Amino acid sequence: MTLTAKDLTDSMTDGKVCDYVVRAACRDDIPQLKSLIDQFVQANRLLPRTTDELSDLVPFGFVAESDGQIVGFAALEIYSAKLAEIRSLAVHQAHHGKGIGRRLVQSCVDLAVQRNVLEVMAITSTDGFFKACGFDFTLPGEKKALFIQTRDEY
Repeated sequence: MTLTAKDLTDSMTDGKVCDYVVRAACRDDIPQLKSLIDQFVQANRLLPRTTDELSDLVPFGFVAESDGQIVGFAALEIYSAKLAEIRSLAVHQAHHGKGIGRRLVQSCVDLAVQRNVLEVMAITSTDGFFKACGFDFTLPGEKKALFIQTRDEY
């Protein structure tokens, strides 16, 4: 089942007051993004990102901001007209459960639709979250992504 933007909007707050705004990321956000992402890197939840890598992600990224602080981030990396990936999704622990992750994911999916990208994938250890956002393990025609790890550490 694929959720529409309205479905996500209706389920985002679950009656809670939104105290954040989602907007396009900009280069001035990079220091706060690095700090946010580094927390997830230390917890072994995300791959490390250099400042240069974040600079490359920012033009296709979205931030969630609360009281002037960035509390969430996600970016869409477009590989081709057929495939893009949600990258570096991170929401500060104190802001979990407010619908921020869903809004960031939907912003990325909306960008993919605007760019006419056919498929969006997410590589994650929290598949339940992405399944709740409409992602699944297979695509029509039973396409599957398979991986091989070439080393134990990042």
